[in-house]
Amino acid sequence: MNCVNDLKEKILNGYRINKQEALDLVKAPLDELSTAANEIRKHFCGDDFDICTIINGKSGRCSEDCKYCAQSAHYTTKIETYPLLNTKPILEEAQYNHSKGVARYAVVTSGKRLSDEEIDKLANSLDEVHKKCKIKLCVSGGLLNEAQFKKLNDVGVERIHNNLETSKNHFDKVCTTHTFEDKVEAIKAAQRAGMSVCSGGIMGIGETMEDRIDMALEIRNLNVNSVPINRLNPIPGTPYEHNEPLTDEDMQRIVAIYRFILPDLFIRLAGGRGLFTDKGKACLQSGANAVISGDMLTTSGISIDTDMKMIQELGFKIV
Repeated sequence: MNCVNDLKEKILNGYRINKQEALDLVKAPLDELSTAANEIRKHFCGDDFDICTIINGKSGRCSEDCKYCAQSAHYTTKIETYPLLNTKPILEEAQYNHSKGVARYAVVTSGKRLSDEEIDKLANSLDEVHKKCKIKLCVSGGLLNEAQFKKLNDVGVERIHNNLETSKNHFDKVCTTHTFEDKVEAIKAAQRAGMSVCSGGIMGIGETMEDRIDMALEIRNLNVNSVPINRLNPIPGTPYEHNEPLTDEDMQRIVAIYRFILPDLFIRLAGGRGLFTDKGKACLQSGANAVISGDMLTTSGISIDTDMKMIQELGFKIV
């Protein structure tokens, strides 16, 4: 029995693959790898599908120097900047997305972390959303502490998003103003506050396949629930503006290997979706079972209507 099918059968029977076994998949035939990954997804997750949308709740002027990000104050980019939004636009966007059949809605904010005052303001807004709209709520507010997470959880925010971004080994080449360990502690604080966690990373920021696998193994150790896989969209003015974008096939292989490592999680196509020639369809047939739909923070994505049609055609069921 070959490497791919052997590992697949072991995973279907409860085995957790190790780093070397994951690395062995890097050179496996892509079609075979994708088919096996999809079988693993089907076995553990059925046809359940999670679709979410995001709103840029606070834009720009970020103190952090993440080299991929248009919102960093360290770089000169052409983006709109504004403080934390008031309740009205957050509520209106939530209601619109819910009316389109979107299951989950995230408020994403720039900066290292929201202040206590901003947490209070956002909590008030999301309490209003929770009362008037049945959409599931998520917040990406940076390196918050347990008390801040608890305040959001108390008003109906059930999930926190905080990407690891890359492996521990590669992290300081991407960002120097906070650490990988800071990310891990924020994730654990959210879990202590009773929240589920969405955490993944960006592909194409100079990392190796080993870095990608190391990050997936760390995600597995952290017991997160959802794993966004972003494809770098090089932004003019950032240090990564000249990075060569990954190909559709690169992303398909990454998704498939992640499914082997993370058999029962939601693996989510996220930033950079506008770069896919097939809107991500091949990845959704290679183990992915979630998307961020609509526009991203500072780049365009895939429309909700287009995603809904593709989800239906592929036989998924939104949960």
